[in-house]
Amino acid sequence: MTLRIVAGTANRPLAAAVAAALDQEPSVPVAERFPDGESRPVVTGVRGADVYLVQPTGPPVDEHVVEALLLADACRRGGAARLTAVVPYVGYARQDRRRREGEAIGLRVVVAALASAGVERLIAVDPHTAALEAVCPMPVETLTAVPALARAAGRGVPEEAVVVAPDLGAVKLARHYARLLARPVALVRKTRLTGADVRAEQVFGDVTGRPALVVDDMISTGGTIEAAVEALLGQGATPPFAVAATHGLFAGDARERLRRTEIRSLVVTDTLPQDGAALPSLEVCPVAPLLAEAIGRLHRDEGVDDLLAHT
Repeated sequence: MTLRIVAGTANRPLAAAVAAALDQEPSVPVAERFPDGESRPVVTGVRGADVYLVQPTGPPVDEHVVEALLLADACRRGGAARLTAVVPYVGYARQDRRRREGEAIGLRVVVAALASAGVERLIAVDPHTAALEAVCPMPVETLTAVPALARAAGRGVPEEAVVVAPDLGAVKLARHYARLLARPVALVRKTRLTGADVRAEQVFGDVTGRPALVVDDMISTGGTIEAAVEALLGQGATPPFAVAATHGLFAGDARERLRRTEIRSLVVTDTLPQDGAALPSLEVCPVAPLLAEAIGRLHRDEGVDDLLAHT
């Protein structure tokens, strides 16, 4: 089968970089739109092909999810022989379980819809929940950008630095960074007050007089990072600090929040489009090489185990 990279609108520079790494030209669908905003994408040149649809479902999440569904259906109706959705950032991953009566499990709804649209396999990068594969009706390849992020962030991290998980959910991730960087681990225990605000309550681990690398899978509003930095300062950690995260959403006033903190460097990947000028401390670590390697191996029916997240 011929390999085809189809680029959604959510992150076309990333799709183009992935295609270039595979010596391909990306297929860019015609995006027709009705006056009321309804989208009608048209995909050509995929008949009989092994198609990889690149469409992270970041902000605006609902719009990009619907586009992914329509593009998948268009690829199928265009005759694609095999269809894989490359969703580096998986929206709705935080909605992986019910927390109260009457609440939807958004992640299950989205992945079921992708399967019904014809997607046979999903490629994700450091999803927010380990439950993704469990709720997904199709095979999932969960890649990790942590080794690349650790190399980038570790260049400026002193020997005495400690790797910090800003909440309980990031402990396994912090241990992964710590193994790669040969640094100790500390934990900040937090309580979420609202969708944007959190309160750090306690720091576990020796951080006194030490710089820190705070790690997480994603930065949305910046509230978790801000609270973690404040807690570290309260425990005598030494600024400035470094931060590494796979997905940089930077929703709302996140950039302003992060500018106010004692953060010297901030490293994220380009799973979502990034504007480095909007945050001078930002370094963007490309994930196209990782995605291209995985796509190339899967296209050749080779294993990808060494690219997967094993935290």
